[in-house]
Amino acid sequence: MDSHLAYILQLTALNFQTPRENWAEGAEGAEGAEGAEGAGGAGGAEEVSPTSLSSLSSLSPLPLCPSAPLRIFISTGEVSGDLQGALLIEALQRLARISNWQLEIVALGGSRMAAAGATILGNTTSIGSIGLFESLAYIFPTLKIQRRAKEYLQQYPPDLVVLIDYMGPNLVISSYLRQVAPQVPIVYFIAPQEWVWSLSPQNTQRLVNTTDRLLAIFPEEARYFQKNGAKVVWVGHPIVDRMQGFPKRETARAALGIKSDQIAIALIPASRRQELKYVLPPMFQAAKIIQEKFPQVYFWIPLSLETYRQPIEQAIQDYGIKATLVADKTKEVLASADLAIAKSGTVNLELALLDVPQVVIYRVNPLTAWIARKVLKFSIPFMSPPNLVEMKSIVPELLQEQATPENIVREALQLLEPTQRQKTLAEYRQMRQALGEIGACDRAAKEILAILNSRF
Repeated sequence: MDSHLAYILQLTALNFQTPRENWAEGAEGAEGAEGAEGAGGAGGAEEVSPTSLSSLSSLSPLPLCPSAPLRIFISTGEVSGDLQGALLIEALQRLARISNWQLEIVALGGSRMAAAGATILGNTTSIGSIGLFESLAYIFPTLKIQRRAKEYLQQYPPDLVVLIDYMGPNLVISSYLRQVAPQVPIVYFIAPQEWVWSLSPQNTQRLVNTTDRLLAIFPEEARYFQKNGAKVVWVGHPIVDRMQGFPKRETARAALGIKSDQIAIALIPASRRQELKYVLPPMFQAAKIIQEKFPQVYFWIPLSLETYRQPIEQAIQDYGIKATLVADKTKEVLASADLAIAKSGTVNLELALLDVPQVVIYRVNPLTAWIARKVLKFSIPFMSPPNLVEMKSIVPELLQEQATPENIVREALQLLEPTQRQKTLAEYRQMRQALGEIGACDRAAKEILAILNSRF
């Protein structure tokens, strides 16, 4: 992999990574017995020690039952943030009911969070991008939503704020909140990937200084931010919770009408508009070559956003591939696949946990890539989440000029071979150990409500 392409990770909200060591916070900190540290920032870090998460998975009522609804403001962006936010909201509401609490949740997010019970102040699912020039089109929409959020926070200060990834906009919100409502505790759930790449140590310090509690999803993330002064609890990765709702392979294939002897390949080209321009073409060209070599192959494409339907359907026609675009059946498509060719993102972890071999590709504007190489000179070991979990090459990555149809086809066909497939599945099983146990969202919700409880 070209190590100088790290810059393309600058604004992503999709890639969550960690090395293999299993770490968790000590029992006292994990139980959320202590409250927020107030306006001065996170306070001192507690020791992160190797312990089991199983002791944290049980839910018990919190002692206080407020008479009025407690207001929580959640800020996140992009498709993945909307998903993670929805999972957290469901857990918050579930634990609140156990404790006879009433919650009022207002958010920057999307349809999934709305369905989970949040009032959406601004939709941020379609304004994400990676890269310098790719982000220009979203400056004004982002500023507009931020202005709306600031007005709301000033007029209706919440009891607690939760930030989910989305570093640039969320740091603006946290800094503003420290000015207008310093008494409001700020919790960061799924911190930006400063522990993998960092544009500046100032960003890390700014995050730490404006955050009262950081709920880490990876052990190395916890250790990094603890080392930099944050008060951290490792809760595990919420994707482990999400995977419990995926169907079995046989059930998924039956739902889609895929025969047992048919080779099904999932194509995941885009959750951002820029990916339709830079990632989709080499992916679909590769699919066409594979189809010519193996006419019995059929492609399935889960639709991330409805606005992408027309361009993807047009591309299917233009490239002449046998493919079905599916809305609202992403779980079935992923679970039924023999192989996936996917953009880099959270979906890579989902595929890994489903034991689906995959080729990960990514491209950005060539000028963005040039600046990354020649000017910024960033460097990361890997890009895709499965590889970053173990800090080794588990799945093949093809970035920028390497993401050619020929290279994609070569890597894809290798993964269809039994020997390479079994090697990949074995490494997937090893990777799972670093993601934590089921119950990450419940543990995060318990921490958040414990902080709220400490305020009253």
